[in-house]
Amino acid sequence: MLALAGRSKTIIALLLVFGPAFLLVFISTRSCEHKFFELPNYGKVENISFKVYGKEGSFSVNDFRDEVVLITTLQPTCPTDCAVSFWHIDQMHFQHIRKNKRKKLKKTRIISFVTDGKGNPASEEQVQTLYETMKDRVVEYDPELWMLATGDAKQLYNIQHNGQTLLQEGKDFYGGQGFQELLLLVDKDGNLRMVGKAETEGLVRKMKEHMALLHKQYDKARKKSGDK
Repeated sequence: MLALAGRSKTIIALLLVFGPAFLLVFISTRSCEHKFFELPNYGKVENISFKVYGKEGSFSVNDFRDEVVLITTLQPTCPTDCAVSFWHIDQMHFQHIRKNKRKKLKKTRIISFVTDGKGNPASEEQVQTLYETMKDRVVEYDPELWMLATGDAKQLYNIQHNGQTLLQEGKDFYGGQGFQELLLLVDKDGNLRMVGKAETEGLVRKMKEHMALLHKQYDKARKKSGDK
């Protein structure tokens, strides 16, 4: 009962932060007329510096302009013990991205910040271990499309809206840090367009629907401008 109450509080908090957007997306994706709905824009995400496993130098969200980016966390204990549903992110997001990577207008990337489980950056050895696991467990794993990053993920997730914050803490959250359970959807200009939990298949699927809406927005803008 305590766990159920904790999850209820989490959902309520997310609805307070991004509730209107969730409601509009829910309605728009189930409309009989399938009217186009444009995801809300919550502004620029923090352009923090981070490292990418296997690459030299530092990166930031600005380095991925002209691409849609899904930001997650992962832990060295994945895929058996993760703050997010690792298998469903693989199946619903990565495999879809991999199969459509040649479509230039559908450029999408996943950046997963590896944490120690308590919200802190994982060590280089832990990231390497997770990288080897992903090569073994993810079909045709491509580190260019699903990148493992280290940096201050908490700073990146430090987002406030409607007087609420995504940096919630408590024993009901994975490792005591609620941000580890969330996905961030960032558009081609570095703007946050949607936030969602990723513990279950249904929640991960919902983010895939949001991503499809974002790509549809770009398709509509391209057709309006007359580009082919």
